[in-house]
Amino acid sequence: MNERIRELRKHLNLTLEEFGKKVGVTKAAIGRIEKGERSVTDQMFLSICREFNVNEEWLRTGEGEMFTLQEDEEAAYVSELLEDTENPLYDLIKAIMKTYTQTGEKEKAIIKAFAKDLHKNLKEESQD
Repeated sequence: MNERIRELRKHLNLTLEEFGKKVGVTKAAIGRIEKGERSVTDQMFLSICREFNVNEEWLRTGEGEMFTLQEDEEAAYVSELLEDTENPLYDLIKAIMKTYTQTGEKEKAIIKAFAKDLHKNLKEESQD
């Protein structure tokens, strides 16, 4: 698994420090994991998969794709919605996008934080 963590970090173009910060450990801890001197805790394993949208099977065994396809599937769905002007959601999405572009940077930061929290809560509820 240590080789795959290094491969993932390099693929994401992150330093040891940046990668560690995202999963809540020091750069030294990541360095020791990559060298095989330290094992990955279950908590860190889950953090890596969640933070970087990594396929759990790939991280554990090397089988399958590095990343989960969830975001690609969501992007394809949104793309379909934006192409279908007859869909009632089309006008709503268009209005949301227009309003968002007209807001200030502080408001955009609040909206992004809200959307991130909402997405997290929806994922948690779907796992229950």
